[in-house]
Amino acid sequence: MQGVAKLERGEGNVGLLDVPVPEVMPGYVLIEVAAAGVCGTDIHIYHDEYASNPPVIMGHEVAGAIAEVGAGVTNCKTGDRVTAETYFSVCHQCEYCRSGWPNLCLQRQSIGTHVHGGFTQYVLVPAYNIHHLPANVDEISGSLSEPLTCCVHAFEQTHVEPGEIVVVSGPGAIGLLMAQVAKAAGAYTVVLGTTADEARLALARELGVDLSLDVQAKDAQNTIEELTDGLGADVVFECAGAAPSAQSCLELVRRRGRYGQVGLFGKPIQLDVDLICFKELALHGTFAHVPGAWRKALALMSSGAVQTRPLVRDILPISEWREAFAAFERRDGVKIVFQPQ
Repeated sequence: MQGVAKLERGEGNVGLLDVPVPEVMPGYVLIEVAAAGVCGTDIHIYHDEYASNPPVIMGHEVAGAIAEVGAGVTNCKTGDRVTAETYFSVCHQCEYCRSGWPNLCLQRQSIGTHVHGGFTQYVLVPAYNIHHLPANVDEISGSLSEPLTCCVHAFEQTHVEPGEIVVVSGPGAIGLLMAQVAKAAGAYTVVLGTTADEARLALARELGVDLSLDVQAKDAQNTIEELTDGLGADVVFECAGAAPSAQSCLELVRRRGRYGQVGLFGKPIQLDVDLICFKELALHGTFAHVPGAWRKALALMSSGAVQTRPLVRDILPISEWREAFAAFERRDGVKIVFQPQ
């Protein structure tokens, strides 16, 4: 089978790689990939800003059907429509694993980074990581369950309450999913972007956010102060992975507010961290997902409270990976999904 792979470390060094179909081990299942989303992490891997173990097929946002089950597997069968957590292996023994935080396991290996991932025809994953797609969620939509789960995890870490003013900076896929999660929980939700994000900000309004704002056309500080009687937002989520966005979030959040860092920058940035002290802010970093967030994410999708399909503009074969990566970096559309078959 052929997949889009990081061939070696360094800038670029991505191409198509031929590898055998994985052999199914006891306790593992083979998924025939119907859809695999292109993520910002994949672009960071392309630029060698995120460590990987090449040569390795990329892609960790997958949905498809069970093609084969290994010995001892009882939670799924051939033909089941599924998505999967991204961890190929964790130790199950360290303090983090035993506390329910496998995303922080020091021995964690993930599909698409350490072992072959989903930008190909078949991907091998542990059976315990399988989640069945709801009957009313198609595979294209289901491939976005992983980024949605990351947003649910970030949301739970930052503790948003109904009626609070939530600012989401960055109207990419993560930002639009984060805004929908906050809206579903009863928050007044504001999405910030730039003039280049005009179409994404319009999509945010279509998805039901209370306000979307071009920060280059209208002063975000004044707008948020008007909404909050001069206090500032209760919660901010930085979802752009950009230094100006992070600085703006620190300025827009109220004293004793909460700041959730969801986007990845790929490099060190400069930030006025004195504001953290002056405002007595609570900062919450979040990385990937935890098992408990998956049930909630899939329930949000099944109920329609969060929509993922409208985020997908382009559905491409893996042979067009260059076009997909370039479109992602140009911020064309919101989400690009590969159909490897």
